[in-house]
Amino acid sequence: MLNYTKKLDGGVMNLELDGSLDTNTAPGLLADLEPQLKNLSKLVLNCEKLSYISSAGLRVLLTFQQELEAAGKTMELHHVNDLIRDVFDVTGFLDILTIV
Repeated sequence: MLNYTKKLDGGVMNLELDGSLDTNTAPGLLADLEPQLKNLSKLVLNCEKLSYISSAGLRVLLTFQQELEAAGKTMELHHVNDLIRDVFDVTGFLDILTIV
């Protein structure tokens, strides 16, 4: 299960993730956020309460990153806990994503 809250401040969307970003939840997050990306200057994901991420979740983050970069915009991940950071490290995503 994944809960998330969105807060829009100008062109910056702050997204707080809570739970698991996996095969069951990733498609819903993608469907909800992807149409909104074109209106953003920056997407900030707070990962403090993200407890699990699967390859489907990684794919969604990569999609967001690529679409925003292609439009000259940015995405940052904040408060990445050790468990999620380990997944990013093993998969090579530490080199792809901007983790603050």
